[in-house]
Amino acid sequence: MSRETWRDALAAYASPATLALLLLGFAAGLPAVLVFSTLSVWLREAGVSRETIGFASWISLAYAFKWVWSPMLDQWRLPWIGALGRRRSWLVLSQALIAAGLIGMALCNPQHNLTMLIAFAVVVAFSSATQDIAIDAYRLEIVEDRLQATLAASYMTGYRIAMLLASAGALFLAEWLGATALEYDQRAWMLTYLAFALLIVPGLLTSLAIREPVAAAPLPNAPAEFTFNHQLAAVGLLLVLLISVPAMINALIALAWPRATLYALFIAGSLSSGGRALLIPVRLIFRQARERHRPAHFDFAHQAVSVIVLIILLVSTTGMFQSYYGGYWPRGTMYLLICLGCLSAPGRILMGPVLTPITDFVLRYRWQALLLLGLIATYRMSDTVMGVMANVFYIDQGFSKDQIASVSKVFGLIMTLVGAGFGGLLIVRFNILPILFLGGFASAATNLLFLMLAGMGANVQMLVVTISFDNFSAGLASTAFVAYLSSLTNLKFSATQYAMLSSLMMLLPRLLGGYSGVAVEYLGYRHFFLATALLGIPTLVLIAWQWGKTRKASADAPSALETGKH
Repeated sequence: MSRETWRDALAAYASPATLALLLLGFAAGLPAVLVFSTLSVWLREAGVSRETIGFASWISLAYAFKWVWSPMLDQWRLPWIGALGRRRSWLVLSQALIAAGLIGMALCNPQHNLTMLIAFAVVVAFSSATQDIAIDAYRLEIVEDRLQATLAASYMTGYRIAMLLASAGALFLAEWLGATALEYDQRAWMLTYLAFALLIVPGLLTSLAIREPVAAAPLPNAPAEFTFNHQLAAVGLLLVLLISVPAMINALIALAWPRATLYALFIAGSLSSGGRALLIPVRLIFRQARERHRPAHFDFAHQAVSVIVLIILLVSTTGMFQSYYGGYWPRGTMYLLICLGCLSAPGRILMGPVLTPITDFVLRYRWQALLLLGLIATYRMSDTVMGVMANVFYIDQGFSKDQIASVSKVFGLIMTLVGAGFGGLLIVRFNILPILFLGGFASAATNLLFLMLAGMGANVQMLVVTISFDNFSAGLASTAFVAYLSSLTNLKFSATQYAMLSSLMMLLPRLLGGYSGVAVEYLGYRHFFLATALLGIPTLVLIAWQWGKTRKASADAPSALETGKH
C-alpha cells in the first residue's frame, strides 16, 4: 500500500463526517445503557426482584422492532421541523424525547412508582431506537462505501465512551451521591439520571450543525393530497375504532354494560358524518388497496396504516398459535382469518411502506435471504442473553459498584475498543465472514469464563480476565457485524433495511433475555452461563455454511474465466 493511501486514510479520520459520527455515537450509547444494565442496578438496589428485572429488560425490545416504523424515516418528512431535512429532523425529535424521558425516569421512585418509571424507560427506548435508525441511515448516505469503515469505527468509539459514562460513570456518580448496596438513596439516582439527560445536548447540537446527506431516493416534492393535521386525525380516529370494537365485544361478553356503552359511543362518533369526513384519508387508502392500486409514494397516513396493519398481523399470528395450542379453535380460526386478510393482495398494498424494502432484500438474495436472516437473528445471542444478568451477577457475587465500574466498565471499554480495532485489521486481511465466525465463536466461548467466575466468589483477578476476553470478543464481533450488515444494505432503503437487519439480531436474544432472571432462579448462575454459551452453536453453523458457499463461488469464478478464454 502506498504512502499516499495511508495519508488519505488518516485524513479520513479528521473529516467533519467522522467527528459528527463520533458525537452521534456518543448520543446513541447513553440511552441504550441507561434503560438496560444501569437501570437493572438501580432496580436491584431499590429491592426489585430478579424476575421483575429480567422482564423489565424487554424494554430493549424497542431496538429489535425498530424496523416496524423505520420506513417512516425513509419516506416521510416530519412537519414543522422537516425543514431541517429528512435525517436531521428525525434526529432532533428523537433526541429531545430521549432527554424528556430520562428526566421523567429521574423523577420516579421504583419503590413506589415502578410502573411509571418503566413507562418513561419505554419512551426513552423507542426514541433511542428511532435515533439509531436515523444515525445509521445518515452514516450510510453521507460518504461512499470505501469510507464506511472509518465512520463505523468513529461511531463505535463514541458509542463505547457513552456506554462507559452511562454505566461506570453512572455507578460512580450514584455511589458518590450516597446510593450503596446497603442503603438505597432515591435522591442519588434521581440526580444521576438528570445529569445524563443533560449529556444528550451535545448530540442535539451536532444534529443541528451537520449537513443533510443527499438521499439515494429523494422524497417527492408534490404536495400531499391531505394536510398533515387531517391525516393525523384520520389515523387517530382509525385507532379509536380498532381499540373500541374489540373492547366493546369483550365488555358485552363480561356483561359490563357501562363500559360497553362507552365504547359504543366512541364507535358511533367515529362513524358519524363528521367522523367519516375525518376518516377520508384512511378511507381512500383502503379503497386504493381494494382496487389493487399501488400509490407512487407514501404519505403519513399510508405509513401509519402500514405500521398498524403490520402490528395487527404480528399480534394475530401470536394469538393464533397461542389459541390453537390452548385448544381454543374458534378464536384461533378468527386470528387465522385476520392473518390471511393482512397477507392478501389488498393487505400487502396497505403494508407497502414496510414490505417494499423487505421485498427488495428478498429479490436481491433470493433463497439465500433465509440463510442470511437466520445468521443475523442468532448472531451475538450468547452474550446478549447473558448480558441481561451480568450486572446482577456481579452484585450477587459480592463485587462493589466501584469494582464493577472500574473493571467491568472502564477496563472493559479499553478491551472493547482494542477488539474493534483488531477486528477491522483482520477484516482487511481475511475478509468479513472468517472474522464474523471468529467473533461469534469468541462471544459464546467467553461465557464459560463467567461460569468459572461463578464458583470463585468476588475474585477481582478472575473478573479482570473474564472481562478482558469478553469485551475484546464483543468489540471484534461488533466490527465484523457492522461491516457485514452494511454490505447487505441497499442505499435506496438505507434506514429501513439496516434497521430491519440490525433489529433482527436483537429480537430473539432480547426475547430470551427476558426470561434470564427466571433461568438463573431455576438453573443457578453456573448452568445459566453454560446454556448461554451453547446458544452460539447455531450461528457458527450458519456462518460456516455461508462462508463455504462464498469460497466455492470465488473458486468457480476463475474457472469460468479460464473456460471463456479457451
